[in-house]
Amino acid sequence: MSDPVDRRELRTLAIALLASLLLWNLPKGGFVLYPFKLLATWLHEMSHGLVMAVTGTGFEYILVYRDTSGLAYASTKMGGWSLPLIAAAGYMGTPLWGALLLRITPTAERARVALAVLGALMVVTAFTFVAIDDGDDAFGPWAIGVMGAVLLAAAFLVPARLRRTLAHFVAAQACINALLDIRVLLRPSQVVGGSGAMSSDASSMAASTFGTTADWAVWTWAGIWLAWSLAVLYVALRFSGSPAPLPGAPGDQPTAAPRDESDRGERRRSPATAPGGTAPTGRADTA
Repeated sequence: MSDPVDRRELRTLAIALLASLLLWNLPKGGFVLYPFKLLATWLHEMSHGLVMAVTGTGFEYILVYRDTSGLAYASTKMGGWSLPLIAAAGYMGTPLWGALLLRITPTAERARVALAVLGALMVVTAFTFVAIDDGDDAFGPWAIGVMGAVLLAAAFLVPARLRRTLAHFVAAQACINALLDIRVLLRPSQVVGGSGAMSSDASSMAASTFGTTADWAVWTWAGIWLAWSLAVLYVALRFSGSPAPLPGAPGDQPTAAPRDESDRGERRRSPATAPGGTAPTGRADTA
């Protein structure tokens, strides 16, 4: 029989999830959660980039736009067996990162380490893999860099009793944003950086697996990714947590869219400029 889970930790998870769901459905709640949507976009695009690197396609950089959409660029033209893996990485990878963060933060001390590592990775990638867009807008690098610096500072400045709640709230946002973003796949087109894009990751996945981009094929993959996100969230909630402390045991102590790019056409994920490439991250529906 497994050990009982610390009720305090379950409470922080419940609070984080409920707060996220409530804020996303309030009229101005999306503004409060805007930074976390950018975090989810960063996780989504970096997941594409990681699989690009692993499959040998090569990862060059990502773009993060003000409307919370994004793009990832490969070093070479994508195709063959690597294309479906890269296309699926964004929507399947984001909830995994959220679940991992839930799983590795059962205590305030571990939450400190996790937040510090996450913040440091955001700062480093902000000025190495997050590029300035074609309009010389440096929003992406600075937004991701500032968010990373805030998380890094919070890891050492936030009191222990709140640190774990913060880590769980960030993790819950990654999982919930993954669910919200999948709804965008059911739209006929995507909006990236204020411009229209004619396909999505699900379209690329449908074309490479079913040989068609008919609605039924696109919706099939959107449904599969939705089920995956729900399953990952359930498993994370089911198995995350530390054993409940024994009576008298001390608790945690404080310690702390496509544009014309003639020179990038073959590397663009958008099929409009890179045949066979995966599609951009669409803007989330935060109604």
